[in-house]
Amino acid sequence: MLTADIAEPEATSPEALRTQYLGALTAVLEGRGTEAVAAETDLTAERIAALLDDPDAVTVEETAAVLSCSPDYPAAEDYLLEIRDHLMLQMSSAVVDVGSLQRAIETDLDAKALQQKVEGRREMTLEEYARVVHHLAVENPW
Repeated sequence: MLTADIAEPEATSPEALRTQYLGALTAVLEGRGTEAVAAETDLTAERIAALLDDPDAVTVEETAAVLSCSPDYPAAEDYLLEIRDHLMLQMSSAVVDVGSLQRAIETDLDAKALQQKVEGRREMTLEEYARVVHHLAVENPW
């Protein structure tokens, strides 16, 4: 889901990707239930409930944790490594450095903060991730 290639990036938007990611997260939460997901992750039941109430604050790390509760997705830590690898490979394939990425996605983050998010040293929201992934897909015509 989070590392899937975007077949037609020009035909979608970062907002549509974010909605798709949130849909997968919601499906797992509805299928498993808040208490079961809380028991299987480091997330509290309160935080899990808040994920649906405040989708702008949902992070990639939280999404990976929730998705890992489904047999359709890898374990959270494995998934996070896969996500980071995916971002780095997409950046190198498109020959996009962090500075040009920062300008392209029109973020308030400076290049250093964005790099830390891409590398997983700082949490990245799903909204930020969707903007980054979408831009890299546009820059990587397959």
